[in-house]
This record gives sequence, structure tokens and C-alpha cells, in this order.
Amino acid sequence: MNNDIKRLLEGVSNGSVSVDDALLKLKTKPFEDIGYAKVDMHRKLRQGTAEVIYGAGKTAEQIIGIVETMLKNGQSTILITRFREEAAALVKETHPLNYYKDARCGVIGEMPEPDGIGKIVIATGGTSDIPVAEEAALTAQVLGNEIVRLYDVGVAGLHRTLAHLDDIMNASVIIAIAGMEGALASVIGGLADCPVIAVPTSVGYGASFHGLSALLSMLNSCASGVSVVNIDNGFGAGYLANMINHMNQR
Repeated sequence: MNNDIKRLLEGVSNGSVSVDDALLKLKTKPFEDIGYAKVDMHRKLRQGTAEVIYGAGKTAEQIIGIVETMLKNGQSTILITRFREEAAALVKETHPLNYYKDARCGVIGEMPEPDGIGKIVIATGGTSDIPVAEEAALTAQVLGNEIVRLYDVGVAGLHRTLAHLDDIMNASVIIAIAGMEGALASVIGGLADCPVIAVPTSVGYGASFHGLSALLSMLNSCASGVSVVNIDNGFGAGYLANMINHMNQR
């Protein structure tokens, strides 16, 4: 793989390959097939962010194999999401892993220094939404963002939200996470001048339908500038917030 890149760069140097053709080849560099997984080794060049391991449904042995492939190919920081604590303990026997229980995520390697445009504010309606919020926060931190956490600031006590107007007004992007009726996203969307990413959670009583009520409320928000990701999808929100917070690098 490294020899192929070297030959490609030599072609650019001697004029036999154009810069545009080289860039196209680099962006379409192949994955590495390890049998049970095809590890995308050039996603960072193509999309700006390296591949993340979705841990749910994978055995510890499979995760270890994917991690070793990533490390061998130069990926320095690896995020594993939806990661069971039991599997994390097994991975930790072979690799230096930091496990974050609330987020159900693991990180191998060093956290990068924040280099985004500004701060990502993560707000939750209640304490029960924190696991989803922590998945979003950890994802954004691994991708190089400064995080501000505003937990338990839901509409059942609106004064709690209004007490953090400075943080809301100064954010580069806000992730609003709530279950029940999901009203927090609309409230924050009506206060902020930045993009708001709404995350419905499966927190709530029977008629919340495991997050469906919050999802529909957020999709029908009358506040402009609110986008919505799937139920409990903290990772998706953190990833999208990172892209918004790094638009200057494009």
C-alpha cells in the first residue's frame, strides 16, 4: 500500500501523473479485507474523518482484529461505539483502551487537541438522556472539538435553559437531546443563531413509543435551523456537529 502511494507521488513529481488524477486515486484507495470485515483505510482522506468501529453485535475478537488492522495502517486514535463493558475488558487485555461507561464507548489512542471553529454545546432535557449525550460528546471530542455540557435543562423547568443563554448564544453548533415530547430542540432552536441538531431519545412513558413521539415532534419543529437524527443516535449527532464545526477546513 505504501509503495503504491510512493509510486503515485513520484508520478506527480516527474509529471507522468496529474495532481487531479493522483487525488482521485488516493480518494478511491482500497479497503483491507480481513475476512469478517472490510476495513476502510482511506476514509479520512476521502471524508475527513477516519472509520469508527460500531461495537454492537461484534465479538471482542472481531473488534481486536479491526483495531489491529487500523493501527497497522497508521490510524492513531480509534473510537468504538455501542461497546459492551465485558467486550471492552477483553480488548483492554491487548490494547490500551479507555472505556467510558456512560457513553458505552471506548477510545484507543490520544484525544486530539480541539481545532474547530468554536464550541459544541450539548444539552439534554433530563438526566436520563445523558447516555446518548455522552456518546455525542465523546464522538465530537475524539474528532477534535471543544464541548460544553448542559445537562438536565429541559422544558419542565424552562428557567434552567434560560440560565445558560450565554453558552447557547456563543455556540458554533448545538446538540439538543430529549425524550418525552422532545420540546427542548424547538426551544433551543428559537434561541440560537447556529445550527441545532436534535436527537430524540427513547426515554419516556408508554405513549412516547420508545422515542417516536420525540422524533415526530422534532421533525415538526417550527424553529428554523433544526435538523434531526435518529432515535438515540448520539454518534450521528456528534459526527454531524463535528463536520459543521470544521467547515473552515474545507
